[in-house]
Amino acid sequence: MKKFLGLLGMAILGGAITLGGYKMLFNNEVVVKEAIPKSLETINTNYTPAYNNVDTEAISIDFRLAAEQTVNSVVHVRNTTTRTQTNPFAELFFGGGGTRKYEQVGTGSGVIISPDGYIVTNNHVIDGANDLQITLNNKKKYKAELIGADKSNDIALLKIDADEDLPYTPFANSDNIRLGEWVLAVGNPYNLTSTVTAGIVSAKGRDLEGNNNIESFIQTDAAVNPGNSGGALVNTRGELVGINTAISSRTGSFIGYSFAVPSNIARKIVDDILEFGSVQEAILGITIDQKFDEEGVKIVDVMYEEGGKKSELKSGDIIKKVDNVKITKFSDLSGQLTAKRPGEKVNVTVDRDGELLTKEVILNKKSTYISRNLGVSLKDLTEEEKKKYDLKGGAKIIQNANRTLSYYGVEKGYIISKINKKEVRNASEAKKLIDDSFSSRSSLYLELINLNGEIERYALK
Repeated sequence: MKKFLGLLGMAILGGAITLGGYKMLFNNEVVVKEAIPKSLETINTNYTPAYNNVDTEAISIDFRLAAEQTVNSVVHVRNTTTRTQTNPFAELFFGGGGTRKYEQVGTGSGVIISPDGYIVTNNHVIDGANDLQITLNNKKKYKAELIGADKSNDIALLKIDADEDLPYTPFANSDNIRLGEWVLAVGNPYNLTSTVTAGIVSAKGRDLEGNNNIESFIQTDAAVNPGNSGGALVNTRGELVGINTAISSRTGSFIGYSFAVPSNIARKIVDDILEFGSVQEAILGITIDQKFDEEGVKIVDVMYEEGGKKSELKSGDIIKKVDNVKITKFSDLSGQLTAKRPGEKVNVTVDRDGELLTKEVILNKKSTYISRNLGVSLKDLTEEEKKKYDLKGGAKIIQNANRTLSYYGVEKGYIISKINKKEVRNASEAKKLIDDSFSSRSSLYLELINLNGEIERYALK
């Protein structure tokens, strides 16, 4: 027992000596903290933090408002076309009875753009139709009138007369949409009315291989199928940014990409049809270097002068911007010009020998139109020519490659005054009327004024 108590006393004494030495050598107080991790904060999934400098529109993906605002203004378009079919064997063996007429029905979509019943759709939806019927989302049906169309940009304007104000979709500035922005495609695919799909803007100023007309599509991955043509492409505010027009497909159905005519182009075409009866095409009056593969559009030559003075643009200039819109390729430039009118002023930024310069340019009017169907080049009449022949309008032939017309002596300088008994206002309208006759495979009646001021009439089949 004595031995145990002695060992215990020595242990206590040793501990006291050790503690005292530690106090002398390390006088600072030591604090020991528990290293237990905090639990993770729980946040509801519908919570949207207020980040600084972030556009709240960009992070919102609620499409309900846009869909509800648009679905009632998108209509179903039913077109009926009368076709003629000829059986050559019946003509050969029975001397007649080989011709029959039949009706062909097609469907598409359209967008009401005003409360009084104006509707925008694609030209290919109504091309050649004898009868047009519009069905609203509330199942009401109306007969539609074709006001005008632009085949090159695939836009047509229709009108219905309703006894009430109609819901409509307002135009937006399509230049303001951005890559990655959410959009909705609203239409009637496969005769399924009021269908809404969502996607993002995949590209702008897209030109499609094999398309010789439209060169400035909006590309999106919103699902678009046959029947959607002429329908609305809208932003998340329910504003019209494009008219759905085409898909890229090997099957005929949607496989990932669709294309829309920008709203700025569609709106300009509508305004021109209502004001002038035909589209007023604006040009810079330049030729471009087709082989230039860098960013921008390179000018080869300047073809006209502005109001008697030379253009501010020069050969060798590389166009970089038009009105602060970046130009990376020709389709960007084409899209900007298609949305403008002759006589408008635009600010063109060019790279001239390595220096960026901004020049104000007055857009010229395209006055020469070529009808490849008839083989003629047409130009607007001057005011002097109108007075000379007492005409309100007309189209002057400046080149004729049509063998039938040449056989009858029609040559350069003849003026087309009427087509299919309709007075011609300008060269653009003359080209459209001629091409429409060829598209519908109907006879073409021309009234011309020869070089002596005499009227000549021809029927071509």
